[in-house]
Amino acid sequence: MAENTQFNVLWGKIRERMEKLVTPITFSTYFEGLEAVDVVNKKLVLKAAGETTASVVSRNGDRLREAIVAADVGLNDFIVVVDGSDVYTLGETSDADDSPSVLLDKRFTFDSFVVGTSNKFVYAAAKSVAEAPGENFNPLYIYGGTGLGKTHLMQAIANELAEKKPSLKVIYTTSEKFLNEYVDSLYSKKGGAREADSRFRNRYRNVDVLLIDDIQFWAGKFGVQEAFFHAFNELFSQHKQIVISSDCPAKELTTLEERLRTRFEGGLIADIQPPDLETKVAILKRKALEKKYVVPNDVLTFLAKNSDNNVRTLEGRLNTVIFASKLREEPLTLKLASEALQEAINVDEQEEVTPDAIIRATCSYFNFSREDLLGRNKRQDLVRARQICTYLMCDMLALPLVSVGKEMGGKDHATVIYARDKIAELMRVNDKVLKDVNDIKSAVLKQ
Repeated sequence: MAENTQFNVLWGKIRERMEKLVTPITFSTYFEGLEAVDVVNKKLVLKAAGETTASVVSRNGDRLREAIVAADVGLNDFIVVVDGSDVYTLGETSDADDSPSVLLDKRFTFDSFVVGTSNKFVYAAAKSVAEAPGENFNPLYIYGGTGLGKTHLMQAIANELAEKKPSLKVIYTTSEKFLNEYVDSLYSKKGGAREADSRFRNRYRNVDVLLIDDIQFWAGKFGVQEAFFHAFNELFSQHKQIVISSDCPAKELTTLEERLRTRFEGGLIADIQPPDLETKVAILKRKALEKKYVVPNDVLTFLAKNSDNNVRTLEGRLNTVIFASKLREEPLTLKLASEALQEAINVDEQEEVTPDAIIRATCSYFNFSREDLLGRNKRQDLVRARQICTYLMCDMLALPLVSVGKEMGGKDHATVIYARDKIAELMRVNDKVLKDVNDIKSAVLKQ
């Protein structure tokens, strides 16, 4: 009991910082009830009441790590667990100090993936890989905008293999974790750099299936590209399955080495398109079913029509209206949903959200010309408006970052990432920026 008290003292200090980094409803719903139960390798172990909470906490991992570092309690990361849950890890090593494993959510299965016209091709390709790894479509390269289901399909492959082919050694990881492990292998003092490098190489070259998410983040990092290139060749020569995801086609990853891009293009390249209205409604129905909550069809259609194409955003809006219904102890109606989201119901058909609609709304809001907004003028007010417009494109549209850069007047990949992350950061600490973003978004949705 004393130990749990000690852990919760640490969590209390972290929680104070975390409360400032997420919305009040997110904090009260998902973070306030977490319990600190252990500390392992400078990671705070948090116990969640259910898998939905654990999933939301994991998705907010970057902010939680920021809070952990800001609390200055001697920790640098977290682990979230659920009593009796089916959430588990793959690719875990017996040495606690070796390469960290990545949490797999067992809800991410092929059965739980909503198939529509926009994603049926990539769904079939991923299913084929899971049925016969190394035999069909190697490598499989999946690309698409944020929140369209790339990670869901990647983990669905891993989960399917864990269930039906448990003898296979499978590693699912992110490009960020792969990069961190590569850097650790260069500078680790444990057993010397040579031994650390050997552990890293053996980990990724002695597997049956390797899945790496969001490979675009290796742009310009040629050391880690070299390490992956050799792992890729070793696995490919042994007919081991490789699956990669990115936010853009392989040919647009111009800051990756040519020899890597050509190997990606030598397999199957499958893209996930933004969902149409019917698919978005089907996704919302599935999410509501998972939450064991009955949502009327008119509310589902309202949520789908007045939203961008990001599935995470759809689920977030659904969570908001369900929470409002429970909080008010009222049936979930169209009026309640509209009030909860602070949006007016538009009975007419809404114009589809497009890059041009976001640009027009931003220009109108700040009273700038289109030429100024998309130009190269470094005046501070123009730069800020340009960054907000870029953030809104990333947030409201399921576009690859390269495409966002083209829409914004030919900005490069790195500039788009910087603008997106800069505004996301400012929205947490600057009320004016938060208001500007929300006002422009509302204007776009009401066009």
